[in-house]
Amino acid sequence: MHKAGFVNIVGNPNVGKSTLMNQLVGERISIATFKAQTTRHRIMGIVNTPEMQIVFSDTPGVLKPNYKLQESMLAFSESALQDADVLLYVTDVVENPEKNMDFLEKVQKLDLPVLLLINKIDELTGGNVQLAAIVEKWHALLPKAEILPISAKNKFGVDILLKRIQELLPESPAYFDKDQLTDKPARFFVSEIIREKILLYYDKEIPYSVEVAVERFKEDDKHIHINAIIYVERDSQKGIIIGHQGVALKKVSTEARKSLEKFFDKPIFLEIFVKVDKDWRSSERELNHFGYNPE
Repeated sequence: MHKAGFVNIVGNPNVGKSTLMNQLVGERISIATFKAQTTRHRIMGIVNTPEMQIVFSDTPGVLKPNYKLQESMLAFSESALQDADVLLYVTDVVENPEKNMDFLEKVQKLDLPVLLLINKIDELTGGNVQLAAIVEKWHALLPKAEILPISAKNKFGVDILLKRIQELLPESPAYFDKDQLTDKPARFFVSEIIREKILLYYDKEIPYSVEVAVERFKEDDKHIHINAIIYVERDSQKGIIIGHQGVALKKVSTEARKSLEKFFDKPIFLEIFVKVDKDWRSSERELNHFGYNPE
C-alpha cells in the first residue's frame, strides 16, 4: 500500500507558514523572514519515503488585495483550497481568529481533513489557560478541524503533526519522481534567496516594490555563474537599493552568494544589476512575465 497526497498550508501573513514548511520538508524551500508577505508564490516541497509521498505547498498570506500582485498572491492561496487532500490552516497565539473571515468561510465549507495549527505557543505568557481560550475560539469557528498547538521555530509538535498527516493521506501512487524535492527550477530559488536578503536589509516599502529575475544561470562541474536583475518601480528606489558608492548592493550580493553556495553546494559567481520597471506590481503583462498568474 502506497500513500500520496497534497498537503496545502494556508493562513494569514506572518503566522509562520514558511518556517513550518521548511521544518516539514527538511530543506530550506521557502524564505522565512520576520516581515509579512514574504511568500509570493505557491511553492511545493516534496517528502518521499518508499511507502509514501507528501506534496506540501506553502502559499502567500491571505490579505485584502491593494494591487494586482496581491490579487495574484490571493489567487495562489485560494487555489490551495481546491486540490488539497489535507489542509493545514496556520494561525498563532496573538492573531484575531476573525481576521479575513471571507477566506475562513471558504475553509469552513471544505469537505476534507483540516488541521488547525496554533503556532508560536512558545510565546504564550498565560500558559495552558490562555491556550485553552485560544483553542475554544478557534473550535467555534472551525468545529470540524483538528486543533494542534505547535512551535514551528522550535520544532515542537512538528513530529506529531507529520504522523497525523501520514494517517490522513489517501492511498495513491506517487505524483512526482521519488528523487524530486520541489516543483520549482533552480532559477526560482536564486531569485528567492536574493529577494530574502532585500527583505532583511531594506526598510519600509522597498522590499515590497522589488522583483528579482535571473537572466543567466550557467552551471559546470565546478561553478555556477549567475546574472540577476533586481527590478524596482522608481528611480529613487534604484538609488536606495544600490546605496552610496554601491555599498548596499554589494552587501546584498555578498550575502546572497554565501546563501546560494550553501544551497547549491558549489562556488557561485554572482552579478546583480538594478533596473526600473515602472509600476510592475499593477501590470498584468509584467506579472505574467514574472510568473505570478496561477494556472
